[in-house]
Amino acid sequence: MKRALITGITGQDGSYLAEFLLGKGYRVYGLRRRTSTPNYTNIEHILDKIEVIDGDLSDLSSVIRALQMADPDEVYNLGAQSYVETSWLQPLLTSELTAVGVTNMLEAVRLIKPSARFYQASSSEMFGKVLETPQKETTPFYPRSPYGVAKVYGHWMTVNYRESFNLFACSGILFNHESPRRGFEFVTRKVTNAVARIKLGMQSELRMGNLDARRDWGFAGDYVQAMWLMLQQEKANDYVIATGETHSVRELLEVAFSYVGLDYRDYVVNDEKFHRPAEVDLLLGNPEKAVKQLGWERKVGFMQLIQMMVDSDIRLNQAITVSDPKQQGYDFHNPLVAASWSEVV
Repeated sequence: MKRALITGITGQDGSYLAEFLLGKGYRVYGLRRRTSTPNYTNIEHILDKIEVIDGDLSDLSSVIRALQMADPDEVYNLGAQSYVETSWLQPLLTSELTAVGVTNMLEAVRLIKPSARFYQASSSEMFGKVLETPQKETTPFYPRSPYGVAKVYGHWMTVNYRESFNLFACSGILFNHESPRRGFEFVTRKVTNAVARIKLGMQSELRMGNLDARRDWGFAGDYVQAMWLMLQQEKANDYVIATGETHSVRELLEVAFSYVGLDYRDYVVNDEKFHRPAEVDLLLGNPEKAVKQLGWERKVGFMQLIQMMVDSDIRLNQAITVSDPKQQGYDFHNPLVAASWSEVV
């Protein structure tokens, strides 16, 4: 039985990957950063099938201990401070977890289990102010946020360990990938949750930033298969994982609101607070290498993805029991609130 260690297992990608690997017959271990109130929402339904290890990417000793306990054949480093907006507010924390944390993982693998195959979650945010469109594996990086800069560090550190120590280490440069398990602070989930609440009479408006920013959005459940495929190859390499399509935030709003019979223009308010200090206007990936070499393909289209998320958020919000159904006091950025809804999984 193969063994896998997943950092960030409680997140969107970690939970889908854990399900996928369990389906392949793996014994799955997950590294979880300890908090006073654990949030197992995304993995609650599989907690009895996996083993969770407390640890912190910024603490090499705890990462080494996790490697010793799991003794993995494959390591998937998905843990990070992954919200771009927060990276401007907490650039040092972002650097510690999203950049240096990768070095800690690679060093632990080198010292404890150098035969393990290592996957690093790189990001399309590394391209930032894009220098060519569509973006592929050889496109130069030009990050436009502390998060993007940290991801570039982790990406090149992975390449360095592969070339310096002959580790089987690869990076998946994943473009935006979403699901009903996405955090409420991310734009797709912010929109689909607001649409559900507006439709149910629980919210009256949605405040947004740049509606013209364009992204390549896919389904997280499709993308975790690509992670696994990368580690099954004869030789380690890096791959762009994307749909090859781009959509604007405005299109996202149109699809989500029209799905429930509403016009987004009646509810969306532009708010300068939600504009980035340095905007990334266009991200569009070229997945040709992954399609040809890995045999990977996406199955869920953009419209199907957004409709899936709206349906999930309608069910979630219908489960809210309050004395006043129009109450606006729920803070969906608060993990304590988000953790209470089993429908997310």
